[in-house]
Amino acid sequence: MTSPTQAIPRRAVWSWILYDLANTIFSMGVVSLYFSLWVREQVGPDRADTVYGIITAVSMGIIFVISPLLGAMTDRARRRMPFLVTSTIICVVLTALLARGGYWVTMLAFVLANAAYQAGLQFYDALLPEVTTEENRGRISGIGVGIGYLGSYFAVGIGFLPQSADKPFLFTAIAIAFLLLSIPCFVFVKERGNPNPQPVFSLAMIKESTKETLRTLRSGNEHPGLIRFLVGRVFYTDAINTVISIMTLYTVNVAVASGLSTSEGEGKARLVMLGAISFAVVGGFVWGRLVDKVGPKRTLDYVLWLWVATFAGAASVGLLGLPWQTLFVVASMAGVALGGIWSADRPLMLRLTPPNRIGEFYGLYGMVGRFSAITGPVIWAFVAWLCIGKLGMTPAKGQGIGVLVLLSFIFIARAILGPVRDDLVREGHGAA
Repeated sequence: MTSPTQAIPRRAVWSWILYDLANTIFSMGVVSLYFSLWVREQVGPDRADTVYGIITAVSMGIIFVISPLLGAMTDRARRRMPFLVTSTIICVVLTALLARGGYWVTMLAFVLANAAYQAGLQFYDALLPEVTTEENRGRISGIGVGIGYLGSYFAVGIGFLPQSADKPFLFTAIAIAFLLLSIPCFVFVKERGNPNPQPVFSLAMIKESTKETLRTLRSGNEHPGLIRFLVGRVFYTDAINTVISIMTLYTVNVAVASGLSTSEGEGKARLVMLGAISFAVVGGFVWGRLVDKVGPKRTLDYVLWLWVATFAGAASVGLLGLPWQTLFVVASMAGVALGGIWSADRPLMLRLTPPNRIGEFYGLYGMVGRFSAITGPVIWAFVAWLCIGKLGMTPAKGQGIGVLVLLSFIFIARAILGPVRDDLVREGHGAA
């Protein structure tokens, strides 16, 4: 890892943080907002949850399979940055093509664009040691989260433009913003590089990295707390990523159930998302400092309790028929919790990771996140199909049941993560 005495240029730190802002524009604008609305326009409100859940699961399935391999490739390569540049450009090009070539072409473009975005996250997270020290890792990660969510203002804000009904315009604007804001990271973040690079693209590399990944998973005691953390991460990211992806649809359905039109509901959804973003910005800064003060594991414990309250509140809105304005309170809690989960999650993974295997272990980290992003949408699609399609519930109530299912995942995650320690790792101890 980076030595505490190593001089890290300030522009490198801020350029790394700026990439967090850039990719948040994609995740908020495409994944959380406009693509789900495009799907709703194409298939109708009753099928939107199921179709969107399935297509998201397919996309995440691709990256789930290749995440460990990509991580091993970056460990063997001279530098990680070319991987980040390539994945970003692929994502940008495919995003610009969304809604321009018909239903199936757009579906395929989304699947591949989202997979490229997720791969980029893996490469980006693995660059964290290049711009931080052990002493400021939580703060810098938290600033990245907080500044990153400012990108969501752009993503939500363009939805208020007169051209917002033109989905190709929205997707192209998001693609351009993503590219332009990524460039400083590509230019100014300088890696120390791998002093012993090895062949990256070969059948032998694939076999070797696969064997190493399987060996790591079988020998969890060699890496204190790592396997337990990764398993627990499956459950809490399952719940959190799913609720992020369906938040817009849920808000629209709650608004329609309260008597508003679909177009009015979409406007309210953007306002609710703005509220969540505002609190996520603040949350990133606050939680990041707490990580450096009390450690990433204890911070993660606090954040998960906040998610318990958030999911309980969100479920009650749909199930009890509460006014759509109630979602502002829920969104505020979700925003603070979002800022916390990623501020604590990345430093905890890095603390549990051997310095010479960061790429591989972040591949595992990414793999479990992608696994949860497959199972979450599938579970959500099934609950929506059962409650709305078969039992005849309104979309708002059916989604409320879905949120309760996700809440159970947070409790499971807390039970699994309980014994994990991060304060003994550097001494070679800790629970596994």
